[in-house]
Amino acid sequence: MSLTQTLGITLPILQAPMAGAQGSELAIAVARAGGLGALPCAMLAPSAMAEELAAFRAATSAPVNVNFFCHAPPAPDAAAQTRWHEALAPYYAEFGLDIGAVPAGPGRRPFDHEACEAIAPFRPEVVSFHFGLPEAALLERVKAWGARVLASATTVAEAEWLAAHGADAIIVQGLEAGGHRGMFLTEEPTTQVGTFALLPQVREAVDLPLIAAGGIADARGVAAARALGAEAVQVGTAFLCCPESTISAIHRRALMSDAARHTALTNLYSGRPARGIVTRLMRELGPMGSAAPAFPLATAAIAPLRAAAEASGSGDFSPLWAGQNASRCREVPAAEVVAALVEGL
Repeated sequence: MSLTQTLGITLPILQAPMAGAQGSELAIAVARAGGLGALPCAMLAPSAMAEELAAFRAATSAPVNVNFFCHAPPAPDAAAQTRWHEALAPYYAEFGLDIGAVPAGPGRRPFDHEACEAIAPFRPEVVSFHFGLPEAALLERVKAWGARVLASATTVAEAEWLAAHGADAIIVQGLEAGGHRGMFLTEEPTTQVGTFALLPQVREAVDLPLIAAGGIADARGVAAARALGAEAVQVGTAFLCCPESTISAIHRRALMSDAARHTALTNLYSGRPARGIVTRLMRELGPMGSAAPAFPLATAAIAPLRAAAEASGSGDFSPLWAGQNASRCREVPAAEVVAALVEGL
């Protein structure tokens, strides 16, 4: 059985789940076009997860992919938080903000029993994970309702681990991909390689279906990924400027400007490496800043700066997530993006 048959989709095109950049509208549009639409749940409360799934089910009978993070929440670290606040203090002063008023809280939740309870009534056909896989009991419950499990690998070792621990297919995430790296067996950025270097190595190492992700924005990228052993592709950045996405006007302008040609991995916005367009914050603190606390604790102190800067039309403190190939970011419906990708099949 092919991967498209296994997932219940017509086309081997998966929309990348992009937390903070989309809701059900984009997932619905991709699903109606024959691909696999995705709902990012890492930043949603359980009630919001249910609302998004209900909206999807009301709009289409197509399969849906719900995506979660599998990070281990870090222990409170007052010293690390103090260092982070000290690094950001000059920016708070610039905007007249009180850094002492920064709320505590992680901002992102790992997949847990409460999240599983919220999505179980909808029996999503696909459940995908970033940063590894959840505990065995949760994985068994997801599979018990018939869901297929996808998970991201950024190295051959991670792909082998996922194959041994219950993944049904592997998303091979190359270094070009926008947003958070799915790395979970190492925190060393130098282990990360490009999609078209990683894909054939993973193909030789595991027997599971592979989904290529990172730098794929047009039909040529789809054809290349398929030639190197991928059964499907996962695309994110090319969908960001679609009217169905929820990114800000600031983010849209950046994606369609020359600024999008310069991206970097940064831990400043969340605490983990993630690729985005280089901003003032990244230039001045260094994209991989030693002061940033563990994921996801960096986010809370960035939020007030982001809000203040965006109010004046600036993206200096915004996470402008983007992959290395934003060349196909267009303000066109998601269905048109899917149609263009299909030409590479």
